[in-house]
Amino acid sequence: MRTVTRWHRKVLAFAACAAVVIGSSGAAGTLAAGPAIASPSTLGDTGSVVSSRPLAPQFWVPGSADATVLTYVTTDTFGNKALSTGTVFIPEGTAPPGGWPVISWAHGTSGIGDDCAPSVRGPGLPERDLPYLAKWMQQGYAIVASDYAGLGTPGLHAYLDGRTTAHNVVDMVRAGREVSASLPAAQRLSRSWAAVGQSQGGGAAIYTARYATQFGGPALDYRGAVGTGTPAYIERLVQIAGPGVPPVAITPALTAYLSYITAGLRYAHPELGIDRILTPTGRKYVALAETQCVGEFEEQLRGVSVGDYFSAPLTSLPNFSATLADYLGMPEKGFDKPFFMGHGLLDTDVPYPTTAAYAATLAANGQPVTFRTYPSDHSGTLVRSQADTIPFLDRLFGK
Repeated sequence: MRTVTRWHRKVLAFAACAAVVIGSSGAAGTLAAGPAIASPSTLGDTGSVVSSRPLAPQFWVPGSADATVLTYVTTDTFGNKALSTGTVFIPEGTAPPGGWPVISWAHGTSGIGDDCAPSVRGPGLPERDLPYLAKWMQQGYAIVASDYAGLGTPGLHAYLDGRTTAHNVVDMVRAGREVSASLPAAQRLSRSWAAVGQSQGGGAAIYTARYATQFGGPALDYRGAVGTGTPAYIERLVQIAGPGVPPVAITPALTAYLSYITAGLRYAHPELGIDRILTPTGRKYVALAETQCVGEFEEQLRGVSVGDYFSAPLTSLPNFSATLADYLGMPEKGFDKPFFMGHGLLDTDVPYPTTAAYAATLAANGQPVTFRTYPSDHSGTLVRSQADTIPFLDRLFGK
């Protein structure tokens, strides 16, 4: 009942805004919004644009000539058509022949509540992300940035569900190209693109790298990917959780991540019956996870122990380990284009050993991965790695 109610409540909101028409910014053209959406069954093709609006100016990537928030059709955690929002940033200047090459940016953890979407409240760390994205734009890339399905759209965001976010990231490129087709030729987007992401988005970018060619089809020209602070083999850590486990205190950030994972897994796989083993403390904070954005949530989690969330081990739930591996697991084979992974040796948000083990597995499997480490923490790696990732992608685009 909660999901049905959530859907109809949000559909009314989208119906109200579906008549929005984006005004021009600088030399930008105008795009008429799509029709109101009555139910999931009426959604068009994945990547099609439903509506649009201007992005609040304070959230623009420096160097943008135009920034437009789109509502577009994608795929959710259940494999059904769904809505997502995302933003298209058009660079200043004139696009090269064929249009601006595209970076599909996959953002890091912001939360899973509707108010946590970057197009609503801006990047989680604007002082880090906006200059980072501006450097890509200075290199001549347009940027499209999915909020991910469920962040500000019907349904709950299935946190760290890589396959779903891969769909969202790919479909955002389609949506961006559709909206840019109504702009002057100097502002249109190319069919050539790459995925770039950090933290949660690092996982999304690497998962996208595995399926980009398949999900994008012949209409798009996928070149490669970059993922930094990539969470990998997280399922090995999550499945040990239970009463009193972990036995030592962990950071509020890690507690928030586990809370988001639990909420997302409960939503995507109700058959697990996670509620049966949640204590009153667990029910309280998993419920809060569905609405609280990460910064505020971390403050509320100070002094809270994950070991108090559960009355029995998570592995006591039927088929839990297999379901968790399917939900959180990262692909180890099948990559068809080069991709870059960077990780900080001082990262306390995403453990270095598990990501290094994943990178070693990829290399052993003959996958086209470049793995680099940096003497940095989680955020510092994103910034420091750009000296390597810009030339890496430039080569893939023939620059």
